[in-house]
Amino acid sequence: MIKRTLKEIQEMAKGEAIAPEYSEVMVEGVSKDTREDMNGKLYIPIIGENFNGHKFVQQAILEKGAVASLWQKDQPEPPSDVNLIFVDDTIEALQNLASDYRDQIGMKVVGITGSNGKTTTKDMVTSLLQTTFNVHKTAGNYNNHIGLPLTILSMKEDTEVAVLEMGMSGRGEIELLSNIAKPDAAIITNIGESHMQELGSRKGIAEAKLEIAAGLKPGGKLIINGDEPLLTNKISDFDCDVITFGLNADNDYVAQAIVLKGNGTQFIIEETAYMIPVLGAHNVTNALASVVVGKLFGVNEENRKKGLENLSLTAMRNEVVETNGGWTVINDAYNASPTSMKAAIDLLGSLTGYTKKIAVLGDMLELGDQEISFHQEVGRYVQGKEIDFVFTYGNLGKSIAEGAVSVLGKDKVKSYTDKKVLTEDLLNILQKDDVVIVKGSRGMKLEEVVQGLQ
Repeated sequence: MIKRTLKEIQEMAKGEAIAPEYSEVMVEGVSKDTREDMNGKLYIPIIGENFNGHKFVQQAILEKGAVASLWQKDQPEPPSDVNLIFVDDTIEALQNLASDYRDQIGMKVVGITGSNGKTTTKDMVTSLLQTTFNVHKTAGNYNNHIGLPLTILSMKEDTEVAVLEMGMSGRGEIELLSNIAKPDAAIITNIGESHMQELGSRKGIAEAKLEIAAGLKPGGKLIINGDEPLLTNKISDFDCDVITFGLNADNDYVAQAIVLKGNGTQFIIEETAYMIPVLGAHNVTNALASVVVGKLFGVNEENRKKGLENLSLTAMRNEVVETNGGWTVINDAYNASPTSMKAAIDLLGSLTGYTKKIAVLGDMLELGDQEISFHQEVGRYVQGKEIDFVFTYGNLGKSIAEGAVSVLGKDKVKSYTDKKVLTEDLLNILQKDDVVIVKGSRGMKLEEVVQGLQ
């Protein structure tokens, strides 16, 4: 984590000078949350729609052990009994602090964005690179204009590579994050339908994701999913090297001979066989991006293979759960969009050796005025996928059920708004050697169904 004097912190954050007698006080780390360990840290009071961190400045310092706090100049009545660094905007000051710290450390940065697969790709890139380097990655969902700076500031001084996930809800956000992080390599995993409500179309989403190129360092590489025309059609717009990856043969890096085996997937890239301990062709595409980064950063073939084989994914992303009842549950309940829903359906349909295959699909949120048609389309997508039953959850899930009924019939589709009843009905039909995949948007909390099936 960052360790600097208050004077250095003030200069990095572009704040006003503190009292000279406190200039050499040492800061070790930053935090925006007084519920965390604040001892020795700088407190960042964030102002949100329904909260104002300035109310907790004295608590952070006098009770929790922080050594100082930022203070936004337009906030009234700054306390006089604590160390304050006055700034125009606390969030901008946090971002300035992180950007300067990134420059001082001088590590390489891999930035990752995309509609789906960001976190999985982050985990893969990290697992591969840490065979060779000291790597720091985004924790949890700290991937926005506040989380990314906090991630950078939590890095150790000896970090050699930072793997930073970049999320967004609208235009300009990825550009801001890219300019803070200054990536040496930037990955766009794919373009889906998430944030359709804010950006209006997949074309708008692609343009927003391509903002990740804005902060690329000189000589930096833009690594894009070459199976997506909305990305490849923009290659000529960028004054940087672009590398494509995907399953189509015209990409720079292509995966071939994809085989699902047990709890993993085998594939070949440039005559080298790889294995990832996670299922699905869509995860092979994510692995391709990590291999590209590994080669760019000089990771040898043996370590690239080892890194992917030893991959540990963030929870609830194609997490295979073996149950006491003898059936298998694939927990993919962290998030969902039409693109990732279809990938989950493809995965379930491709699995062999199971007696029954059941899809549990929940609402997909933030899809705008086309949400009903997107859910119906997902339901129809099960046609011909060798899936035995579809159970849906949520009010929008009813539209998934409607689409699935049109191709499977009423006997194979059930719709619920009560997770407990859904789980009980599943348990009544599940038998040894069945497999269930569970997927829905984060707000649906379908991991509760997974827990009930174990």
